Amino acid sequence: MTASTVLQSILDPAGPQAAYISRLWWLMLWVTTIVFVLVLGFLAAALLRRRRATSEQSLARAVVAAVGATVVILFGLLIASVWTGRAVASLGATSAVTIEIVGHQFWWEVQFDDADPSRRVTTANELHVPVGRPVVLKVTSRDVIHSFWAPNLHGKRDLIPGYTTAIWIQADRPAVYRAQCAEFCGKQHAHMALDVVAETEAQFERWLDAQRKPAAEPANESEARGRDAFMRRQCVLCHSIRGTLARGLVGPDLTHLASRGKLAAGTLPNTRGHLGGWIMNSQEIKPGNLMPPNLMTSDELQSLLTYLEILK
Repeated sequence: MTASTVLQSILDPAGPQAAYISRLWWLMLWVTTIVFVLVLGFLAAALLRRRRATSEQSLARAVVAAVGATVVILFGLLIASVWTGRAVASLGATSAVTIEIVGHQFWWEVQFDDADPSRRVTTANELHVPVGRPVVLKVTSRDVIHSFWAPNLHGKRDLIPGYTTAIWIQADRPAVYRAQCAEFCGKQHAHMALDVVAETEAQFERWLDAQRKPAAEPANESEARGRDAFMRRQCVLCHSIRGTLARGLVGPDLTHLASRGKLAAGTLPNTRGHLGGWIMNSQEIKPGNLMPPNLMTSDELQSLLTYLEILK
């Protein structure tokens, strides 16, 4: 999947938490709409009818009635909000998948936890989840405050540096749902997106097994030259490719880069041409990101692209 297939909206819930939030939104909309219409109706009646002398006692009763109705409405909405908050936080942990999401300027690091360290998976800007199973998202940040928001699946949750919080999500149907940073975090805040790929249990397990494998080895001279170019340049200082000497921690893990649908946190489709442009001068595409421009010959770039394309 290379593009979001579901419109990003709280009005199209695809999971239990999003459904609770959507119902609360509709309740508040209808209640406030009714109040608005009633207020306009009383105002119109007051303006159009003939004015009569009104006793202070009648005015006092009207004020008490208006204040009382307001208190009842607000208290009812408060109860609904508290109930929704408790319901959103109470999804059961049975057979839950645990995933850690780390916010960076301006991309997402995604780590799939496992009791066996050798089976842990790290990827970037793409979150795969099994349909129908609760998923625990442990969220934190490495730099500034970010906010994870996948409106079709859950409400916002802030990512705070040095502090880890957890939320539950569950996708009820297969699709690709767009998530994004919802807290201003710098120049490229608007270009910090993440695709949540909800798939069947079998598809998820196949994807996870493939992600656990080390990077593919070069099968020909061009691929070998591309790997050599990657290793001798500054790429290795920031990026990691499992099974190689590249162990950088500043930028996204590239072990299975070619399996991802998008580049630069949802900014570009993952094609050879876009990848080449990103490598040569990412600042033209996403000004303010931490990746510096790279100067290399055309032949060297083509070999590097050939190597990166085998990392599936």
